[in-house]
Amino acid sequence: MVFTLSDRVSAFIKLGQQLASLSEEEKSALFFQAQQQNAWFTFSSLAQAFKGLQVMLQEEDLNRWISSYEVKEPARPKEIGIMMAGNIPAVGFHDLLCVLLTGHTACVKLSSLDRVLLQWLINQLIALEPRFAQRVVVEEMLKQKEAYIATGSDNSARYFSYYFGKYPHLIRSNRTSVAILSKNTSDEDLQKLGEDVFSYFGLGCRNVSKVFCSKESQLHRLLEIFSRFQEVASHHKYFNNYEYNKSIFLVNGTPHLDNGFLLLHQSKELVSPIGVLHYELFEEEEKLKEELQRLDSKIQCMVSDVSFSLPGVVPFGKSQFPQVWEYADRVDTIAFLLGLEKK
Repeated sequence: MVFTLSDRVSAFIKLGQQLASLSEEEKSALFFQAQQQNAWFTFSSLAQAFKGLQVMLQEEDLNRWISSYEVKEPARPKEIGIMMAGNIPAVGFHDLLCVLLTGHTACVKLSSLDRVLLQWLINQLIALEPRFAQRVVVEEMLKQKEAYIATGSDNSARYFSYYFGKYPHLIRSNRTSVAILSKNTSDEDLQKLGEDVFSYFGLGCRNVSKVFCSKESQLHRLLEIFSRFQEVASHHKYFNNYEYNKSIFLVNGTPHLDNGFLLLHQSKELVSPIGVLHYELFEEEEKLKEELQRLDSKIQCMVSDVSFSLPGVVPFGKSQFPQVWEYADRVDTIAFLLGLEKK
């Protein structure tokens, strides 16, 4: 039986619907298993990841996205090795989606930090569309695949490039996200920014790790408003990181602001440690835009209000809910996979 693109899209739409219809008991059982494996995966983080998957698998958006490509059935499905990250729940799902929709076979190396949730999603997908059982293979060693997709740190990206360099590959390294606070930024915006900063404890590439602000008084207001997110301090791993970084600042006499669970530190660096948010003051918006464009290869997304006009800016509070057509590192995964037919 022919396994068409329409069949494959339909299976993912059904998966999204199934996620939305899971009972609280079913979710609790799954989330408990995932948290036992990775203490960073709290119930609230896992629930947010499920919400993000549902956003990604909306029927109208899926069809709109995939119909923008000329997806032809490959003469022979290629084996695509996917090295999945595990920094936040189900972060590797989008790569799986792309490989399967383009008609190839996904050979998946699950992260040791995110085996439970990804394996569950794969099992559900196969239950909804049994033909995917021949198109998804979970492996421990990804050898001799026809192409590779890998995500990791800057160090692991160099490792991936060394081992996978002779094959077609898409390798992603460290990126982070930033926020721009203008004179128009409201208290409501700052509350929403807290979601961009604290979701997943700041471990994702779409988490804001640095803010650019036009006046220092905004920083004190920011810390005051962020007090509503103080529950992160009850997580022992997060609070240990916060206390460690605070002790380093105190020992070194490093100027900083502190609200009891978040440290604000003035720095040119984009990536901040857990429990720390970097900031930088700016005077001229046009010069800031030039600087952000220069740093484009290190920025996943920018968060601001509508008055800040740069491509790729998302509203406050929306960084963790990318649409299905928003790619990690802004590299088109579908285009990469379709291009394999020409090689």
